[in-house]
Amino acid sequence: MNQETVRSFSLLLSATPRGARLARRFTTEQVRSWGLPLDPDRAEHIVAELAANAITHGRVPGRDFRLTLYVIGGTLRIEVTDTRGDRRTLHPQHPGPADESGRGLVIVEALSDRWGVTPGRPPRKTVWAELNFVPQPPPNAMLTPTPNPALTGPRILPSR
Repeated sequence: MNQETVRSFSLLLSATPRGARLARRFTTEQVRSWGLPLDPDRAEHIVAELAANAITHGRVPGRDFRLTLYVIGGTLRIEVTDTRGDRRTLHPQHPGPADESGRGLVIVEALSDRWGVTPGRPPRKTVWAELNFVPQPPPNAMLTPTPNPALTGPRILPSR
């Protein structure tokens, strides 16, 4: 039977710059504590863009946003859920060199293996991104190799 380890982390944060900053920090620490074989900065950059969008474009006064991270097999899924469900279709914009904003989803698209938007119970929507990695076997699953006597030759004990 194939049993995959599922790990999850979810946190409700204020839709403020402080909440977005905390989302980035929690992501980095969670990825490190899980020991995932991927660069935590990559996940942090994705969360930075999704959280910034949640507090800028998805913010409704008095409502928070949710950060959810989970791992199934060899995929880390990052979700940021905000309470502004009226903006469900998101497309990366390609701003000009002089534009000061509008690159967030372009960055998410470049750093993630997949991303998208899922409508939630009104008035929510979730913007998600996935990162693939090669899962490492758990430490207790690793076997210690036993020496092959045919390859090591006879064992000679010292004489007294």
